[in-house]
Amino acid sequence: MLNLLNSSVASGFAGTMSLYTLQKLFYELNRDPGVQEAFTADREALLARYRLSEEEADAVRSDDIGKLYILGVNGQILMHFAAWRGFAWDEYIQAMKDALAEHGQVRAGIYAAVDGGEGGAL
Repeated sequence: MLNLLNSSVASGFAGTMSLYTLQKLFYELNRDPGVQEAFTADREALLARYRLSEEEADAVRSDDIGKLYILGVNGQILMHFAAWRGFAWDEYIQAMKDALAEHGQVRAGIYAAVDGGEGGAL
């Protein structure tokens, strides 16, 4: 019998689930003024409501748009968060380009590299 709790399959699901949760946070931030208010008032308390990896939480804490892109956050969701946090369009695009140069390929999500690709849609 396959033990999903200790298998590589489970770890893949954990990463996918974490990305789903991260994107859910941004979806809610983009749509709900109450969530935006909670984020502004006490970011740590809001982050505690979501099951994020420490790397994901650190990227959210620092508004690291490029790192969030590398972690797999969908650009359609991320661009609204970036604008809300004060990034101009050119700064948003540059943050993703800089992150690709610094961190390498997009790790997960729809922009992840496949078949040895370069990674990233930019």
